[in-house]
Amino acid sequence: MRIFFSLFFLAFPILLFSQVNSAKEIDYNSKYNASDSIKKKKAPVATIDMYQFISVDRDTTYIDTTQSIKKEYSYNYLRKDIFGLLRFTNVGQTYNTLQYGINGFSPYPEFGFTAKQFNYIKANEIKYANVATPVTELYFKTTILRGQSADSYFTLNTSPRLNFSIAYRALRSEGRYINQEARTGNFRFTTSYNTKDGRYVANAHYTSQKIQNEENGGISNVSDFENGDPSFDNRARLGVYFEDAMSLLKGNRVFVDQAFRVNGKKGANNLYVTEQFNYENIHFNYSQQTIASSVGGNQVFRYGESFVTSGINDETKYNKMYNKLGLMYENTTLGTFIFFADDLRSNYYYNKILYFDNNVIPNLLSQTINTIGGQYNYRKDKWNGKFLYSKSVTDQNLSNLDASAQYDINDENQISFRYQNMNKLPNNNYNLYQSSYKAYNWSNDFQNEKINAISVNATTKWVSLSLQLNSIKDHLYFADITTATERNEGKQIVAPAQYGKAINYASLKVAKEFVFGKFALDNTLLFQKVDQSNSILNVPEFVTRNTLYVSDYFFKKKLYLQTGIELNYFTSYYSDSCNPLVGEFFVQDKVKIGNYPNLDFFVNTRIQRTRIYLKAEHFNSLFSKNNYFSAPDYPYRDFLIRFGLVWNFFN
Repeated sequence: MRIFFSLFFLAFPILLFSQVNSAKEIDYNSKYNASDSIKKKKAPVATIDMYQFISVDRDTTYIDTTQSIKKEYSYNYLRKDIFGLLRFTNVGQTYNTLQYGINGFSPYPEFGFTAKQFNYIKANEIKYANVATPVTELYFKTTILRGQSADSYFTLNTSPRLNFSIAYRALRSEGRYINQEARTGNFRFTTSYNTKDGRYVANAHYTSQKIQNEENGGISNVSDFENGDPSFDNRARLGVYFEDAMSLLKGNRVFVDQAFRVNGKKGANNLYVTEQFNYENIHFNYSQQTIASSVGGNQVFRYGESFVTSGINDETKYNKMYNKLGLMYENTTLGTFIFFADDLRSNYYYNKILYFDNNVIPNLLSQTINTIGGQYNYRKDKWNGKFLYSKSVTDQNLSNLDASAQYDINDENQISFRYQNMNKLPNNNYNLYQSSYKAYNWSNDFQNEKINAISVNATTKWVSLSLQLNSIKDHLYFADITTATERNEGKQIVAPAQYGKAINYASLKVAKEFVFGKFALDNTLLFQKVDQSNSILNVPEFVTRNTLYVSDYFFKKKLYLQTGIELNYFTSYYSDSCNPLVGEFFVQDKVKIGNYPNLDFFVNTRIQRTRIYLKAEHFNSLFSKNNYFSAPDYPYRDFLIRFGLVWNFFN
């Protein structure tokens, strides 16, 4: 902490008074300023809309170096607002889900191990750049005990038609509990190209990602944490189930998205040929040297009997190749019509076939899925709409209907609707899994999940509303199948299951900020209700985030400061628990968590293009009861002071 404050006070005058009138200084309230010297020729002016970030769906945003409360919410390891997610004890660990559907839906079968993929960057999360001058962004934030979190990004256009970017996100955080260290690395490389006449456009990226977590399985005696005994204020004294277990998720991806216009000159009617290619290779490994855990002086075999006496090394491998070929007709009046066919080939596999207790567990789940479909896009005046339908032509009964429309009343008021009807194939780890633990081996043939989802969103200058209605049939989940005898022995056995009855889910999210001069109160409230015969889909009925803060300029408006208190709260409920062996959360009905406030105090400043963050996380834990958990057996974070910055450079 002393080092931070020393560096801050040394850098403060430099950041505050340097680069006042440089030739390419940036004024984000208007445009890029040239030098005010009358003897020099003015540099070309580059406006903000010349610094673009484009998604694979061609949605465009612009670079933003302002400081706002929204930036405070997204200043975290995932680099996005995590309302609806509950962080685990250490940085780089998983997140519990407080809001159903927050991660979206896909009809295709995925690898699985979803608890390990919150910080695994998906293909549709990659942004492609188009910038007037080279851009660099540096992100840094302290972690828990030894370690740091950093994200470095650099992009440039070698010409108006060719862009490259390279980025690397890295983390190391030791954590306060035994065997909890997290190490991650996410490398990204992108390139974008278009011909001078705009006839050919291509976006491509390569990623290499590694997410490594020491796994302690949670604390073995929860009462030691809850009773407030000062001897356990040093969290490393709390007993845990595993002291040498580790999980590792690694993946590499090559992705190309390209389009070629058939007609030589763009006009009112255009015909394009499109192609998308995605090859991905993912590997999940769970290792554990010592099988037996010591709990209260007794030996506990947490996951039951094992084929081996030591040195567990469970390895699951997966690769997929996806090709999508489309024909797109564009009319400036009618909109865009797309017809496509895709081919998905995947292999989910292990190194051996298992034979035990009259069971045969195969080593391979290989799939070939072909679908055909159409899409209609309309964007004109104040309307923006999309209608997509696809259906498999192979044996799998896969289908997806996705219709949405948005109406922009004006710059401050928009309303949108969306309807999805999906026949979703199960993730691979529901149907096949092998482990050195005998109870964790299965081969299933589950039915498809049927999901109907309706959402309505309204963004106005008065309030923002989001209504979601879902109906789910044949819902897949991981269930706690531990018997009473096994539970008394400290065991935890989970397995995939399917719920044949209907589940109806409704949620309403309301967001409103009240501003009183320099003071503001930002509020986000989520109300949820689930109608089901059994407690399968469990979420808290109420989640809220309320932030009271003050903003002001200092030093002739060279320094902008925001400081305030953030409250996070959710009602108690039977939270899903985490099983690191299968890398998934599972449904349980024994332990409730929630009904405690989480208070953070923050001070954020902006000096030109540098944003500095200082935060006292969960400071009320200093005087509250120890009743805060992220999941059963996994306490939430204790009080911690963290700091960091985001710094943008423009050359």
